[in-house]
Amino acid sequence: MAEETNREEQSTKKKKKAEPKAEMSFLDHLEALRWHIIKSALAVCIFAVLAFIYSDFIFDSIIFAPKYPEFWTNRMLANIADFMGMPSLRINTKELQLISIDMSGQFMVSVWTSIIAGFIVASPYVIYQFWSFISPALYEKERRHASGAVIIMSILFLLGILFGYFLIVPFSLDFLGSYSISKSVVNQINILSYISTVTSIVIAGGIAFELPIVAYFLSKIGLLTPKFLRKYRKHSYVVLLIVAAIITPPDVLSQTLVCIPLIALYEASIFISKFVEIAHLRKLDEI
Repeated sequence: MAEETNREEQSTKKKKKAEPKAEMSFLDHLEALRWHIIKSALAVCIFAVLAFIYSDFIFDSIIFAPKYPEFWTNRMLANIADFMGMPSLRINTKELQLISIDMSGQFMVSVWTSIIAGFIVASPYVIYQFWSFISPALYEKERRHASGAVIIMSILFLLGILFGYFLIVPFSLDFLGSYSISKSVVNQINILSYISTVTSIVIAGGIAFELPIVAYFLSKIGLLTPKFLRKYRKHSYVVLLIVAAIITPPDVLSQTLVCIPLIALYEASIFISKFVEIAHLRKLDEI
């Protein structure tokens, strides 16, 4: 009898582990979501305050760095240009001059830049809080598989930010800063415009690198298929090439440097969507 009782208790524990937690009411969900949002906001605020304190380093060594000829990307392309004899590869050869036309312009730039920097640094923790909110609704097996997505999402977001900062930003500054409709018009770039351009490109790069994760979840719920992605592969490549051609100098090498990572992300999305489809078909076969 004792052995049978122990077996029943063990089987009951296994079932409880396999099943999701008890269903919460709508207000309970809102309360849980509120605390996750508060924790995320606090993390962003803490890092934003630190960014404001060390604003000199953030502006001089990070944000303004791409406009100088000594920036890493600008120097590497200059070396490649000398080696290959392609002067068109040289970008940002002259320092971009910035102006401030508002009394509170520089202060507001410092505040908003600190908030954005705080969000970027705190992004892994924000993603973790989002995961903590949705994980109780998953089964144990789903939770095990999806927990790795949190790490992958954080890594991809940070890689996208680095991609935008080291590749897209220098090319964009060179193109937009030197573009002129007439010699009678002189470019005097407002600091607000410069900061907006840099931050939007960097954040967009982080979001763009989440494409494989988006493909995974859309494939999981049946809204995306590998067949669809393959069907519009050529169209997607054309769009990526057009974007690369707009923001880079008129040479194949520069366009390739920008386009290859984006194409790799698209191909990874096809592979992930195919993987999800195969897993789904296997489940159907088991049933």
